[in-house]
Amino acid sequence: MENIEHKILLAEDEENLGLMLSEYLEMKGYSTELTHDGEEAYNAFVANKYDICIFDVMMPKKDGFTLAKEIRMVNAEVPIIFLTAKNMKEDILQGFKAGADDYLSKPFSMEELILRIEAILRRTSGNNTIQDVYMLGQYKFDTQKQQLIFKDNVIKLTTKESELLKLLCTNANKVLERNLALKTIWVDDNYFNARSMDVYITKLRKHLKEDPSVEIINVHGKGYKLVV
Repeated sequence: MENIEHKILLAEDEENLGLMLSEYLEMKGYSTELTHDGEEAYNAFVANKYDICIFDVMMPKKDGFTLAKEIRMVNAEVPIIFLTAKNMKEDILQGFKAGADDYLSKPFSMEELILRIEAILRRTSGNNTIQDVYMLGQYKFDTQKQQLIFKDNVIKLTTKESELLKLLCTNANKVLERNLALKTIWVDDNYFNARSMDVYITKLRKHLKEDPSVEIINVHGKGYKLVV
């Protein structure tokens, strides 16, 4: 299988295993980024595009299950494989609930990992995993053109407005946590970035005011919810 264009995000805190996996995947033609904890992996994910993620479950700062849930809020489609020493039924179920596409218990063979990666990529390679257009009531949001269209009126969005609205669309009718939005778009959740995000939320509300069925509401102490 031709895989030179595929990029993998690998999160493994066990140094020797991480290096061995990374080198093996590179040898097989996959561009691989190795991270050593859940926080580092999340930051890498929001800064780059990957075709598949491979996460150890037991990691410092952020475990694999938590990492997968947060990544699912940013991208609902990217395939995730869990690597873990755990093989209890409850842990496997928890992994799939967190958004896993596959699960490998340690120790495993490198050949089996490659076969599973190839199987997942065959299933997903024909799919456009990035949604470009969202329908929000009477609005059409084109993420590529960064345009919000209402009837004949076209609103050109700034990059930040577009990124924030896309994140809200990905989590439509669910709470988008403030910290997650800040770290995804602004990288840092400090006070000044938080105030900046509030300004962009206000701008988006003005852009969406023509259709009363579309609303961005505050969820006290948590974040925002795009109600459609």
